[in-house]
Amino acid sequence: MKKIVKYLFLVVFGVSIAVGSVSAQQLEITGFARNYTGILLNDQTDFSIIQNTFNLNFEKRGETVGFKVNPMLYHYFDKEMDFRLREAYLDMYFNKFDLRIGQQQIIYGKAEGVFITDIVSPKDLSEFLLPDFDEIRIGVTAVKVNYYIGMNTLEAVWIPVFSPTLMPDSGSIWRPKMPFPVQPKYDYSTNEVKPSLKHSEFFLRYSAMTSKLDYEIVGGYHWSDDPVMHLNKTIDPVSMQLQRLVARPEYHRIGMLGGSLSTTFGSFVFRAEGSYNSGRYFQTENPEQQDGTVSRDYLHYMAGLDYTLAGVKLSTQFIQEYILDYETGMLQEEAENTMTFLAAKDYLREKLWLELFAYVGINKGDALIRPKVSYSFADGFDIQLGANIFVGDETGRFGQYRDNSMMYWKVKYSF
Repeated sequence: MKKIVKYLFLVVFGVSIAVGSVSAQQLEITGFARNYTGILLNDQTDFSIIQNTFNLNFEKRGETVGFKVNPMLYHYFDKEMDFRLREAYLDMYFNKFDLRIGQQQIIYGKAEGVFITDIVSPKDLSEFLLPDFDEIRIGVTAVKVNYYIGMNTLEAVWIPVFSPTLMPDSGSIWRPKMPFPVQPKYDYSTNEVKPSLKHSEFFLRYSAMTSKLDYEIVGGYHWSDDPVMHLNKTIDPVSMQLQRLVARPEYHRIGMLGGSLSTTFGSFVFRAEGSYNSGRYFQTENPEQQDGTVSRDYLHYMAGLDYTLAGVKLSTQFIQEYILDYETGMLQEEAENTMTFLAAKDYLREKLWLELFAYVGINKGDALIRPKVSYSFADGFDIQLGANIFVGDETGRFGQYRDNSMMYWKVKYSF
């Protein structure tokens, strides 16, 4: 009953806003309706996803105030409808600063397809990295202040309530493989960060744009969006074999300092982004670590290059995660190296788009290859055909999903 009331509320709210817009011409209503269907490239050709999406976006801007409300409704063939309020915030404008309060997406950095300093908004990984990134990011309830210093901006963010990464369901094909020797039992006694002032998250960003350089410096004191599995092992005293394993997920505080920049060299655009992170926990097999974890600082950085050749947009990035004070037994490698490649070109005056994007895991030799073609059939009506192809070692970040390679289509009407 509560779900029905929620959906009815959405409909009534949308209709009331639409009717009210007749007299409030400054209110902008946009959105889209979309069908997304994917088929696994296996012998059974199972459906990987059948999703219908309805997105509404209500936005109004005045001289001193404004607001935005963005509800989304997802319908799947194999589970209940999923209602999400992606954003719902109020804006207030002053002479030297702006104030935004409410649920909002906050985006940092220059990297494409990876999260380095872009960690303010948690992620929805229920379908791995396949959805559009504006749908992967989850809005957070926050207070954001932008203070303007000439052409530069100092931004402060306070998040009173922690929101974790949304992981795939236990039976999902996108559930990541856990690095445990036996199937553990789970103890969820610490799998929550209780809302309180002392558990708030804070971020600070200074951004500037000059004639030659666009850069930002960011810092944050936040919770890791992904839980760490602390282990309790029971060893058989006779055989010395692992008899019982209990995994206790827990979130930990992390301090982050980083930044990003972009500049041009002739026809090339150079992008870079990096962060220093303190207090992250990693899984280890070192017997001296009783709970199977160890805390280490780590670096996460990217260097990218963009270029257009004969109308083809080309882009590549090198990304590395490097663990400081590395020790033998840690399950993650000391340096995890990844590259991305993008080639895109439009035809028929931007009615037809061809694109190829790929993640390549250098350490494991695995990859995710994503070709797609998009065609604008009519004004606001787009058709997209594509594939998500996973290859490589099953222990790799992408190779573990090699049985999930799929073809898909999306039919979308935007208004």
